[in-house]
Amino acid sequence: MASRAPPDGGYGWVVVTSAFFVMGLTAAVLKNFGLFFLDIQSHFGVLTSTTSWVTSTTIVTFHLGAPLASALTMQFSHRLVIVVGGLLSASGLLLASLDLGLPWLYLTMGVLEGTGIAFAWIPANSLVSHYFSRWRPIAYAVASSGECVFAVVFGPLFRWLIEAYGWQGALLVIGGLQLNLCVCGALMRPLGDGGARGAKVVFQFSLLAKPELLLYILYGVLAAAGFFVPPLFLVPFVSGLGAGSYRPAFLLSALALADLAGRLLCGWLANARLVRNLRLLAAAVALLGAALLLLPVSRDYRTALLLSSLCGFLFGCAVAVHVTAIVDIVALEGFDSGLGLFMLFRSIGGFVGPPAAGWLVDRTGDYSAAFYLSGVCLVASAGFVALVDRLVQRRSSEAKGHQAVT
Repeated sequence: MASRAPPDGGYGWVVVTSAFFVMGLTAAVLKNFGLFFLDIQSHFGVLTSTTSWVTSTTIVTFHLGAPLASALTMQFSHRLVIVVGGLLSASGLLLASLDLGLPWLYLTMGVLEGTGIAFAWIPANSLVSHYFSRWRPIAYAVASSGECVFAVVFGPLFRWLIEAYGWQGALLVIGGLQLNLCVCGALMRPLGDGGARGAKVVFQFSLLAKPELLLYILYGVLAAAGFFVPPLFLVPFVSGLGAGSYRPAFLLSALALADLAGRLLCGWLANARLVRNLRLLAAAVALLGAALLLLPVSRDYRTALLLSSLCGFLFGCAVAVHVTAIVDIVALEGFDSGLGLFMLFRSIGGFVGPPAAGWLVDRTGDYSAAFYLSGVCLVASAGFVALVDRLVQRRSSEAKGHQAVT
């Protein structure tokens, strides 16, 4: 695949459309798992921290499966890996609906669903980046916006499904929806005629020797510890403000709409080259952390809605560029391996963040503690992005200086 220049259009827009649906059927589903939180906790009669391990297991498996998904994509095809991911995701939720105990949910909603999401999400992101160069930022922003558009619909839909069929029946229906990932995978046509596959493509662990990537991985660990906390604890936090059963779901929809606006705006900014990707990312993540630190001051639904929408917008700004920024660090030739390594180590933050936040909530009896932890992690992670930006700019200046001398 690396032997052919990105066409920057054509069938690439079909790939973007397919990736749009992949993002919606994976990331948007994961983002709305918070709607199941209180029902599962009440059903099993366990602590907040114990319940949070369900989502935490999904998140960590998603990240741990990323290098395997990248390696399989290099050896076989994006199409095949996404189809397998669809089958695994659907199986995870369909089996989870059997309600055979909390450990069963760790295995099904956690391991199977998480692996399926990795196998669908990673190749979809990869193929979009390979099909585009000049328009890569906006193409990725459009593809990733599927997460937001689907999340707007999934919020009230999942709430209705839970009320109508119980959380077990809702998981059964959502698992059926995820079978559509197989259709998305079928549309992922390889770039070129496939002749590049005659050369052996090897996963590049050697990229870990690059200090820029190591610092970016540290950003990823801290950011993941903060990113996955708000969607999980926002619903019970808002419910504690006296909101009705549907209001928290609509708040998630408003957050998703703001997220969509942030992705499209920052995708446009990155494509216009008005601001460097890494500088834009550092600013968005720092402001997101600050907004999350302010969120606990909410004492009514309207304030929570306003601050949540701000967080959603800034989250969208960060997500719009944090994957394509890897190309700035390791170049397109190292993107698949770089993305896999980034996601692998980011799993540490995704694994620790939600349970740590749940433990703080159990100890303090206040959901505000979860948002304080999230905000601090994100503000700290922005510092690492700023360092990466300086190193990349220094490397670029040195390369230009060397070319001028020679």
